[in-house]
Amino acid sequence: MQQKKALLFNIQKFSIHDGPGIRTAVFFKGCPLKCNWCSNPESQMGKIQIAWDAAKCIGCKKCVKGCPEGAISEGENRILIDNEKCKGWQECMKGCPANCFQVEGEYKAVDEIVAAVLKDRDFYEESGGGVTLTGGEVLQQADVAMELLKELKKHTIHRAVETTGYTTSEVFERFLAQVDLVLFDLKHYDTVKHKEGTGVDNAIILENMKLTVQKGKQIIARIPVIPKFNDSLQDAAGFCRLLMDVGIKEVNLLPFHQFGQKKYELLGMKYKLNNVKPLHPEDLQDYQKVFLGNGLDCKF
Repeated sequence: MQQKKALLFNIQKFSIHDGPGIRTAVFFKGCPLKCNWCSNPESQMGKIQIAWDAAKCIGCKKCVKGCPEGAISEGENRILIDNEKCKGWQECMKGCPANCFQVEGEYKAVDEIVAAVLKDRDFYEESGGGVTLTGGEVLQQADVAMELLKELKKHTIHRAVETTGYTTSEVFERFLAQVDLVLFDLKHYDTVKHKEGTGVDNAIILENMKLTVQKGKQIIARIPVIPKFNDSLQDAAGFCRLLMDVGIKEVNLLPFHQFGQKKYELLGMKYKLNNVKPLHPEDLQDYQKVFLGNGLDCKF
C-alpha cells in the first residue's frame, strides 16, 4: 500500500530550542492562523510555493514566458507569482539563468522522514533529546503526522509537538495519544485580540489546551511576546490568570524578532511589522517577573 506523504518545508537537525536535549525539528507546511509576526511565512500555505529573489534577477522574463500555468507575470519592479494558479511544476526555475527561484515545500513519505531523523539517534540518546513536529501547524496534516509519531515510538524516540491546538477535540485527543511533550503556542488570552493578531479566535485552542492538561500530558506554554499586541504587564497578568486556571505551570517567553522579514519579500507577501524593533530577554525582565510572582516556572 502506498504510504502517505507529508508536505514539509524543512527538517532542521541539532535543534536545541524545541524541547529537551538535541532534537530534529520536522516542519509541516500549512497553518490556519495567519499571525502578523509569523517568522516562517512559507509555512502558512498548505501547498508547494515558488519564491523569487529580486536581487538575483537580470530581467530576462524567461520565467514569464515559460510558466505553463500562466502563474508568473510582470509587476512594478518585480516578478509576481500567483500561488493559486501555480502548480509547482518548477519550469520557472529550470528556465531561469540567474537562479532567482527557490521551492518552498516538499512531499516526503513517513519512511523517508524516519530514516532522516534516525541518523542522529545517538545525539538524542546522549542528550535526552528526540524529534519535534512543528510548522506551520502540524495538525493540518494530522493523519500523516500520527503515522510518523507511531513509527518514532517503535524506535523509542522521544516525541514532542509544537502546536497551536487549532483542530477539533476529536482529532486532538487522538493526536495527543502519540505525543510525549506538548509545546503549546499561546498567542493571546483574549478572544478578540487573538483574532486581530492571528485571523482566528482562540475558543478551540483553549479547549484543547485544557484537554492536554486533563490527559496528563507534559505541557509547556510558549508565548511569543509581540510589541503592542501582548507585551504589556497587564497582558502578562492576563496570561497568568489563564494558565493558572487551566493548570499549566511551565512557560517559555519568545521575544519578538525580525529573522523572517526577508522571506516575505521573497514570497511577494505583505509584512505588517516592518520597522518594529525586536525584543530581547533584557527588555522583558518585568514581564517575566509577573509570571514568576504567580508561581509559574517562566524562562526565555
